[in-house]
Amino acid sequence: MLINQRFPGAAAARAALPLFPRPSMAGLKNYSPHTRLTFSPFNSAPRGDTLVVVFLRGAADGLNMVIPHADEEYHRLRPSLRLPRPDDSRVAEDKRTIDLDGFFGFHPALRPLLPAWGAGQLACIQACGAPDESRSHFKAMELMERGVSEESGPATGWIGRHLASLDTNNPSPLRAIGLGEQIPRSLYGPIPASSLRSIADFHLGDSKAAQALASALSVLYAGEKDLCVTGQETLQIMETLGKLDPIHYSSSGSAYPESDFGHGLLQIAMLIKAEVGLETAAIDLGGWDTHFAQGVQDGQMARLMEDLSAGLAAFHSDLEKHMSGITLVVMTEFGRRAYENASLGTDHGHGGLMFVLGGSVNGGQVITRWPGLKKENLVGPGDLAVTTDYRDVLGEIFSKRLNSTALPDIFPGYEPKPVEVVK
Repeated sequence: MLINQRFPGAAAARAALPLFPRPSMAGLKNYSPHTRLTFSPFNSAPRGDTLVVVFLRGAADGLNMVIPHADEEYHRLRPSLRLPRPDDSRVAEDKRTIDLDGFFGFHPALRPLLPAWGAGQLACIQACGAPDESRSHFKAMELMERGVSEESGPATGWIGRHLASLDTNNPSPLRAIGLGEQIPRSLYGPIPASSLRSIADFHLGDSKAAQALASALSVLYAGEKDLCVTGQETLQIMETLGKLDPIHYSSSGSAYPESDFGHGLLQIAMLIKAEVGLETAAIDLGGWDTHFAQGVQDGQMARLMEDLSAGLAAFHSDLEKHMSGITLVVMTEFGRRAYENASLGTDHGHGGLMFVLGGSVNGGQVITRWPGLKKENLVGPGDLAVTTDYRDVLGEIFSKRLNSTALPDIFPGYEPKPVEVVK
């Protein structure tokens, strides 16, 4: 299974979820996954881990992120875009694929993730995604963020339904936040979520007018009624946020990248440390629709991977002492075509990639039922197959790390399935 049971009550409520194997490569024909990605139980608040969801909008090319360098078809299908093998001495070492397990390897731009990988707190799930084969960004993102297979069904998001299903007695206005101009669809639901561009949005300021407003609100919410209690807690949170300064924030680890994505992760880290009641945060990193001039070691995709890996590495090192209570998931709406196109890019595909980062992850593994890239194994116009539904991964996190027993409500019409070992 992906994770061990953290909450005994949840274990009694539903059957154990699937086993995820790790590849051990002694040659493609003998490819035999054999170990498990698990999470370790620990005592914490009833609400479970803080969940952070990173969405790579535009359909990231997972085949050139976690690269199947031992699959000969990868090199044949991508003569210009393929990454050199880890042992290709004709190429400088820092330009080669970084071997992970003898079969898969990181793109060099993901090198900052190696400490988390080596610490066993980062796992990659390959050939995963949604059953939808429309290859439409809009439709795929909508269905994935709603957590459904068909356009019919609830209009709310899977995170929103989770928050509604679990009463954590948490009145914080920062229980759920979306970093950016608008709230992601996954957060839609009866529990209010806040759209946060900057912590400064919550600052009342130091002017006399702001101080007078704060005093007036304190008087307004004086008392013991539910509304008053909620108002008092909100004012306390705003007072806490007023003391947070993201501009002069000093990370406990490596520096965050100077980008919107880096600044967003920095603010999520600040909120986690400030203990303002944050349960889940969603943040996007867009620009992954690489139809033209995708690049290999350089170019559009490499720059995006540098931003992603530098941000995740900074977040991981900054929150090292807090990672036992954090689970971060990276996902994308679908992958890219297995073969490169005439514009030295990749077109819309199917099977994609997920990352799971956290102190409870038994990582250092690429988790997959690898379908292979031979023509007879591809789907549609020539795409990597989906062998693991993204909801299998999320469902295990919900039930094992977030104290949820409501998977039928979170993912209506879908029951997480076991992942069989495929040789």
